[in-house]
Amino acid sequence: MKVSEQWLREWADAPVDTDTLVEQLTAAGLTVDSAEPLSAPMDKVVVAEVLEVSGHPEADRLSVCRVDAGSGETLSVVCGAPNVFKGMRAPMALVGARLPDGHKIRRSKIRGVASQGMLCSARELGLGEEADGIMSLDGQAPIGQALSEHLNLDDVIIDIELTPNRGDCLGISGVAREIGVVNKIPLAGPALQPVAAAIDDRFAVHLDAPEHCPRYVGRVIRDIDPAAHTPVWIQERLRRCGVRPISPVVDITNYVMLELGQPMHAFDLDTLDKAIHVRLAHAGERLTLLDGNEITLGGDSLVIADEGRAVALAGIMGGLDTSVTEKSHNIFLECAWFTPKTIALEARRLGLHTDASHRFERHASPVGQMAAIERATQLLTDVVGGRPGPLVDTCVQEALPSQAPITLRSARIERVLGMPVADATVVDILERLGMSVGSGGGQWQVTPPAFRADIGMETDLIEELARIIGYDAIPSHAPTAQLLMFAREEARVSDAAVRAVLVQRGYHEAITYSFVDAGDQRRLDPEHEPLPLANPITSDMAVMRTTLWPGLLQALVHNVNRQQPRVRLFEMGLRFRQLDGQLYQQPVIAGVAAGPVYPEQWGARTTDGDFYDLKSDVEALLALAGDSGDLSYTQSEHPALHPGQSARIERSGALVGYLGALHPVLARERKLALPVYLFELDLDSVQAGHTAEFRALSKYPTVRRDVSVVVDESVTAQAVGDCVGQVGIHVLEKLELFDVYRGEGIDSGQKSLSLGLTFQDPSRTLTDAEVDQGVDQIVASLRTKFGAILRG
Repeated sequence: MKVSEQWLREWADAPVDTDTLVEQLTAAGLTVDSAEPLSAPMDKVVVAEVLEVSGHPEADRLSVCRVDAGSGETLSVVCGAPNVFKGMRAPMALVGARLPDGHKIRRSKIRGVASQGMLCSARELGLGEEADGIMSLDGQAPIGQALSEHLNLDDVIIDIELTPNRGDCLGISGVAREIGVVNKIPLAGPALQPVAAAIDDRFAVHLDAPEHCPRYVGRVIRDIDPAAHTPVWIQERLRRCGVRPISPVVDITNYVMLELGQPMHAFDLDTLDKAIHVRLAHAGERLTLLDGNEITLGGDSLVIADEGRAVALAGIMGGLDTSVTEKSHNIFLECAWFTPKTIALEARRLGLHTDASHRFERHASPVGQMAAIERATQLLTDVVGGRPGPLVDTCVQEALPSQAPITLRSARIERVLGMPVADATVVDILERLGMSVGSGGGQWQVTPPAFRADIGMETDLIEELARIIGYDAIPSHAPTAQLLMFAREEARVSDAAVRAVLVQRGYHEAITYSFVDAGDQRRLDPEHEPLPLANPITSDMAVMRTTLWPGLLQALVHNVNRQQPRVRLFEMGLRFRQLDGQLYQQPVIAGVAAGPVYPEQWGARTTDGDFYDLKSDVEALLALAGDSGDLSYTQSEHPALHPGQSARIERSGALVGYLGALHPVLARERKLALPVYLFELDLDSVQAGHTAEFRALSKYPTVRRDVSVVVDESVTAQAVGDCVGQVGIHVLEKLELFDVYRGEGIDSGQKSLSLGLTFQDPSRTLTDAEVDQGVDQIVASLRTKFGAILRG
């Protein structure tokens, strides 16, 4: 928000310079983004009067003006502006003047006619964006007076970045209140006296939706002068605050909004039918706004209407058909209070952001409407004349927001700020902030003013004390706290160790949203009903994820589409599943892999990863827990995985997770041509390790026997390993599968599994007979259970 320092000092003239004022505002929480001089120094730019206007003999679009610049000499100026007229007073740059853009004015001839200066537009002087005509000054402006003196151009424009909770400072009066509190000076704004009614005309107002608009203040003003012009001082203040002057009535409503922070609107009274109704729109109702755009209203749009139609979009923008024009003689002036949520939702739905909606969204004061109407009436009667009617306040009191008293404790202040604050200082600051303070027994009952909707609890009041006292004035203390060393399970694998394993194997950690697309979630995990969000950010982030795969697949597709041939991603996060009406957050680790096993290099042939490469990565993760003998991988089906390339992982019968290739249908939906492999594991199962126990290394030699058995194709290596383990040979140190053979010498439907059996006793050397006996027991067990045949 742009603020004129001169205007601000009319309300609160703090005894400090501009730099200190800017520092005070920032320290009080009103961050100043910039503070720039209004204009560059302008020498030889004066007020001049146009005495005569005649056409240029050589150019139809140029005029030759005879100008009095106060020097006692009539000057000739060639001008191309269409709005120049006899008797006009305007800024003139004399010969030798230098304009803010660096242009120096010289005596010249334009199409053969001498020009002894230049009549200037607002843009040429750096005072605005208007460049379609000469800047018009007040008809009483002293001829020959320096323009900088006449317009008080020795001003600084302060640009304040307000946080959304400080809607009370969206006006000069609100910012001045902060300056007054910090500097302990009273406000000295214009006296807001009620304007006596000159007529008894009233215009009926009905609040048909009080939950959205509980207060509407209006006043009829008749017989205004439509030919009147906005005074230059009002135009200048509007320009300095970034608002373009339009017409007297519109300019004054904008002026009051900038001054008091209360948005206002004026209707042409003669275009209104019988009464005002503040109501919800009829579905499909149409309204043409002041900017010329026609909009279609929804059934939840709040509008200002007369008996027959909507005439304004409440709190956002007025309607074109009832706007005040140069032909308007009678107006209806209104100022209302709308609930912030109502205005915010409608402004975002329509993509409209106006000065009015900006203030209503940030909770304009619900009690400042009468003062705004009185101030606007004062200015209007001074500028355009007219006969005002009585001020009419239509209000549903119980629907207005109210501020409940807050208990503020002295001890709590000291605890939060780390320093005591004198009782007198507390009361003084809060009262200067406009609060009602009742004291008693080391605490106060504080009622915030209506314009401070952001204050609702004790800590808010303490924050107010801190920012007015000054954060720099609060002493710094080194924190004193008892540092505790929390117990950590020795057996539990740390998050860092889990990450390190995957990073070492070429994976990158990803962080994806917990909110995912409902359709994508349904296709990847149809067995679990996701929790829908009440107010999703977008339609493709509408439910909570029940698996981490949607986000990881989205990241994979993003990378593949950007020509990344090899992608390895993992994520540690929460999945959200519902059970018996309760929502459970379960930590899991998931990964996705696509592309070659190794990056392209000269020392190894490029081969795409497959199911067993991913299984190797998963085994490395699960090996962190120590004992992997109780893990089992069984062929299984999962809706997101390829029916023939998926496995269920269990530990001691409990589910750990799944791994496998992405289902071909899901791969086609994502236009993925290369094979994609996924895994997801319960993180607690990965991290639940075993406490290390010492076991002496055997000093006796190991004995290895290799056996090959022929079994049916349906018998898995996992089943064979389980069978060997169940034989119970205590000296069998290790079992490994080192070959699978299908081909010549093996019947169709069968395969040969080659097993490496390593035997070792910790206390003695095993004999060949003992080892052979163990091998025979194993082969016999396999023959009995699977019909295995020892291959010669």
